[in-house]
Amino acid sequence: MNPREAAAAVVDPEIRVLTIDELGILRSVDEDPSTGRVVVTITPTYTGCPAMDVIRADIRRALTAAGHPDAEVRTVHSPAWSTDWISESGRAKLAAAGIAPPQPVRRPGVVPLTLTLRCPRCGSPETEQLSRFGSTACKALWRCRSCSEPFDHLKAL
Repeated sequence: MNPREAAAAVVDPEIRVLTIDELGILRSVDEDPSTGRVVVTITPTYTGCPAMDVIRADIRRALTAAGHPDAEVRTVHSPAWSTDWISESGRAKLAAAGIAPPQPVRRPGVVPLTLTLRCPRCGSPETEQLSRFGSTACKALWRCRSCSEPFDHLKAL
């Protein structure tokens, strides 16, 4: 397995249905052709994200298993991560797992004052926020008024 594939396959420890590549925090994987040294660059979803230590360790473990035990993992904060970096397949996996994917942050033209959040279980737009705080710092707790099911919503950043 090449270094990019190894790093891209690491699963996010807080949102276990997504890889760090699908989540958009894997910024680059560079390999020096003369030395074979690998440098992986990641961006946290937010400053102080408690999962970053685990992610770095998991990347190192994956790269060691792929034959790159001396790989370096760098964390960069600029540009800041945005939920716009979540891949389409990642958004689909979130919805399939019952987590409402975030709306796009940057849109050309007029932005509506309120954005409808659809229930990831039944698709109804009749939803309400129960708490700005969910099971992790990057999620909020919502409920569907149609099917009465609670669900997490990944906050748009």
